[in-house]
Amino acid sequence: MKSKKKGSCRNKLVLLLLVSAACAAVVLLVRDDSCFVVFVQVARMTSPPPPPTTRAAKETRRPYAADSMWEMEWESISRLISSSKSSLRITSKLKVGVLNFNSSEVARWRRSTFDVQEVRLAPASAAVTWDALYPVWIDEGANSSSRCPSLPDPVVVRREHDLVAVKLPCQEAGGGSWSRDVRRLHLQLSAAKLALRSRSSMVLILSPAECFPLPNLFPCKHLLGRHGHAWLYRPDADYLRRRLSLPVGSCQLALGYQKPSSSSRRREAYATVLHSGDAYVCGAIALAQSIRRSGSTRDLVALVDEQGVGAEQRAGLAAAGWQVRPAPRIRNPRATRHAYNEWNYSKFRLWQLTDYHKVVFLDADLLVLRNLDFLFHHHYELSATGNSGARFNSGVMVLEPCNCTFELLMSGIHRIHSYNGGDQGYLNEVFAWWHRLPRTTNLLKHGRNLLVGADTLAVHYLGIKPWLCYRDYDCNWDVPELRRFASDDAHARWWDLHDSIQPAELTRTFCALPAAQQAALERNRRDWNRTITDPRRQATPHA
Repeated sequence: MKSKKKGSCRNKLVLLLLVSAACAAVVLLVRDDSCFVVFVQVARMTSPPPPPTTRAAKETRRPYAADSMWEMEWESISRLISSSKSSLRITSKLKVGVLNFNSSEVARWRRSTFDVQEVRLAPASAAVTWDALYPVWIDEGANSSSRCPSLPDPVVVRREHDLVAVKLPCQEAGGGSWSRDVRRLHLQLSAAKLALRSRSSMVLILSPAECFPLPNLFPCKHLLGRHGHAWLYRPDADYLRRRLSLPVGSCQLALGYQKPSSSSRRREAYATVLHSGDAYVCGAIALAQSIRRSGSTRDLVALVDEQGVGAEQRAGLAAAGWQVRPAPRIRNPRATRHAYNEWNYSKFRLWQLTDYHKVVFLDADLLVLRNLDFLFHHHYELSATGNSGARFNSGVMVLEPCNCTFELLMSGIHRIHSYNGGDQGYLNEVFAWWHRLPRTTNLLKHGRNLLVGADTLAVHYLGIKPWLCYRDYDCNWDVPELRRFASDDAHARWWDLHDSIQPAELTRTFCALPAAQQAALERNRRDWNRTITDPRRQATPHA
């Protein structure tokens, strides 16, 4: 403003409006030589709004508290925290960030000897359902448009907390399982983010005993102590950082393809499990040879129940390249006697392979076509391919052995319901927060996957197994209800590998066609005019 002669402003008001990004107004009244100058500046706000006081604001501070109305044992929580505080040598007043507690619970925290701060968190959008996080199908192409929904981050005022405490709901969400609950996932991811950002020494998760925390976000190996509904963890920053870098669900691939590396082979292994009879020994022999043919030099470990698999079969597995380890089989208490799934909980023994820090499990009815070593590098527990709905297929899994995880799995076998009655359904309940591998790492042989593409890394042979068919064609064609599994292309690939198995004696001994199976093949193929050249075929036995 240009200067004016003295007295030119007398008894007048001069209004100056200074405009920036419109957000707020500041008014200044200045008197100078009888000139009243009012400065009104519309300025950008640079700090967050004050804590809201409306009902909606309270929901922002406690987004799911109304769903978490179960009673806590405050004395046991206090003892658990105090004992761990001493072991961690924290001598100052404990700084605690509390998340998802109602007003009376927050007041109870404030009456403690701790320095308590309530953490704000906006609830997830109603559009973010478990099905949105775990869709049946995603675009896995290089230019994929598949993206995961976002979950709001916690709002932190204080930079550091010694302890992050979060209270979780434990109820079926929308008629589904308590473990597939967006609220629980959002709260646990938020607690992990808080712990990482504020360099917290401890994370306290409060949840009814039957609704345990995510075992692959807050693993039992980081557990300081537990009492009833209280789990107290000492988080590992690197561990949390890697997990939080993953997509929030299977709505995106956990990672794209990685070039195999030879620099990180320590304590890594492929593993398979054989627990009853010798029907899968031939498949396991072919699997071992296919892994080696792909160029991998990782250890091969076969967990074998000595009661169900004989000494001769175990010797054959060793000759094929497996390190054979005894693993007493585990009965599925919900299975009927002699059913196919009676002993398939034996797969839990994989978590006892603690001399390895990472294991890639492969079912014995798989065939590896290209190198899978990249799965060891940037994939974490539990990574798998999709199966149906929000669930994964347990035929190929990346896992991290730990004895306490095995104990967790065993502790629920009488309580946790498996949707398919087997290990796959059970593991889907425990590891609801799983991460998607490319479907080509476990191409399920059925429906639209009957032709094996050039990008296929491994084929999973559903239905009747190739070694139980004549080599001339896929015998799933013979059984109407199994024709969806029939693929002459995939069948031929398995037999191509079979012909390269060394020593060749392994195939003659362990891939011979049992008489009962040959009788079934002859009975089922009577309507098919196919010439059979399989040298294993003998004179047609009596049906």
